[in-house]
Amino acid sequence: MKRNPSHFIDQLISELQLRNYSPRTIHTYGVLLSNVEKFFNKSIDQVTSNEVKHFLLERINKESLSVSSINQYISAYKLLQIDVLGREWEPVRIKRPRRVKKLPVVLSVGEVERLIGVTQNIKHKAILMLAYSSGLRRQELQQILPGAIDSALMQVHVVQGKGKKDRYTILSSKTLETLRWYYKHQRPAHFLFEAQGQKGKSLSDSTLNSIVKKAAVKAGVKKKISFHTLRHCFATHLLEKGVNLRLIQQFMGHVSLKTTAGYLHLVTVNPASVVSPLDSMNV
Repeated sequence: MKRNPSHFIDQLISELQLRNYSPRTIHTYGVLLSNVEKFFNKSIDQVTSNEVKHFLLERINKESLSVSSINQYISAYKLLQIDVLGREWEPVRIKRPRRVKKLPVVLSVGEVERLIGVTQNIKHKAILMLAYSSGLRRQELQQILPGAIDSALMQVHVVQGKGKKDRYTILSSKTLETLRWYYKHQRPAHFLFEAQGQKGKSLSDSTLNSIVKKAAVKAGVKKKISFHTLRHCFATHLLEKGVNLRLIQQFMGHVSLKTTAGYLHLVTVNPASVVSPLDSMNV
């Protein structure tokens, strides 16, 4: 018998909205808890911590559930128990599979240059240039407004990025020129980049990924890339130029320096180009 999600899940959704969680997180938590209800065919308030553990172990063994998905299930269930049901939290103790650490795909400077160079559509070119030169996340580019481009200070103001945090990142002078040309001819109604023929509507995830993938094909780039690849390239290429890691952390909007430091594994440095500090001393 098919069940509809219980009103407890609706209560959690309302609670998360009040606490200003992102729409994506709210939707995900609702779906995950609905999955648990369907599995046991009973309301989520009747599902115990041990049952959640059993559910997760079942998913790990049968579907190789990822570490991040396990954490999301536990986080959603914990919030429900504490903030909706007002119960003491009984931790779901489970041996989690080791997270497989995969290095992201990164393009060379030459490949990024080709990617942008072959893009003739002015709007698509402006999107690629801004995403790469400022290290924006996909959702940040979707939501960016024209007023976020500060040509006086040569900065991009990222409003309510991941974790609902504002930050400033760098604005490329070449990107600014392209943005001015694009804005003069397109005149978007609200967002800086809007859906084709739909004023005031932001671009979809699939549209942005399609722009990058089509440009890659035209540029002869064989690597499997997505829109997020441009952000990886931004961080890696800045590191290769010797930009301070903490500055890059600030531009990227990373909470932990450890996250930014992960890009060090992708940096290509010619040892012959490194000069010993002793050579600059008067000794």
